[in-house]
Amino acid sequence: MSAPVPNPGILDIHAYVGGEAHAPGASRLIRLASNEGALGPSPKAIAAYKAVAEQIHRYPDGGSSALRAGLGRRFGLDAGRIVCGNGSDDVLQLLTRAYAGTGDEVLHSVHGFAIYPISARFAGATPVAAPECGLKTDVDAMLARVTPRTRVVFIANPNNPTGSYLDKAELRRLHAGLPENVLLVIDAAYAEYVDAADYTDGSDLVDEFSNVVMTRTFSKIFALGGLRLGWAYCPAAVADVLNRVRGPFNVASSAQAAGLAALEDTEFLERSRRHNAQWREWFVGQVRDLGLVVHPSVANFVLISFAEQPGDRADAEGARQLLKSRGILVRQMGSYGLPHCLRVTIGLEDEMRAVVAGLADWVAGK
Repeated sequence: MSAPVPNPGILDIHAYVGGEAHAPGASRLIRLASNEGALGPSPKAIAAYKAVAEQIHRYPDGGSSALRAGLGRRFGLDAGRIVCGNGSDDVLQLLTRAYAGTGDEVLHSVHGFAIYPISARFAGATPVAAPECGLKTDVDAMLARVTPRTRVVFIANPNNPTGSYLDKAELRRLHAGLPENVLLVIDAAYAEYVDAADYTDGSDLVDEFSNVVMTRTFSKIFALGGLRLGWAYCPAAVADVLNRVRGPFNVASSAQAAGLAALEDTEFLERSRRHNAQWREWFVGQVRDLGLVVHPSVANFVLISFAEQPGDRADAEGARQLLKSRGILVRQMGSYGLPHCLRVTIGLEDEMRAVVAGLADWVAGK
């Protein structure tokens, strides 16, 4: 007898592997591999989470009404066109499955977020990777790979893992070059960290066009990764589609309560943003002084390039292992086609100083 056979494309998926969370033998663990918020969640979010503990026998609000209203107030958006999900990954996969299928193509940049090709294959579609220019999304290269089979285009802005971004003009040029039946999904997971005047999270495009969606997350600056909470701002027709296909109770009560409280704690949000900007600048300067290449980043992480030949004293994997031996976990980038790079999340002051000390010892051959 034959065993059940999964749908086409499923066995071509390379399962997503998150950042390491363990370093055996380490007396202290410094976790800088998953871009988690350095200061942790808002105390108000923690209090809101605890406050719903005695009500967890009740089903949550299936429409996340209070949270959507809070998002609308916080970002000046139409709450009726916001759809919440079990993390932004959930929303990204729902969008792909709703708008792409067998025989279709899903386009993304070559060093874009790993969930994009996974989502495409899960839907039965073919992922198409466009080359980047200087570790930045290349609009011309993206548009050159649009075909009659293209159904969804993903762009992370800022991009993970490179930290680069497209400005308003380039983002609009990308959209202008797409057919009207192609859905442009702007993944703005790190938008809250960006202070560049020429940046947009994409919500303005959503308000103008019927084929643009912006997604966001509570896992980064709001530091609620353990609760799995994300959302999308959509044209009305796309919001209607997502509400038809999402789970009926896809966001837990605890996540809704904590998310709403985190949104309202603007002082903590600003403190988190200032901390990130200060220590990202300091860290970049320190690592460059060691002779390593640090790529420009507007997010809460930086990408560091090492020598491309394994065994060299500046080899990325060797440096990662030295850091791990000291309990410092950073992200290897081989799965993103960047095996000579490490991605380092911006953490607390003593954590960043520990990383610099470790990298200095590695470069010095200690």
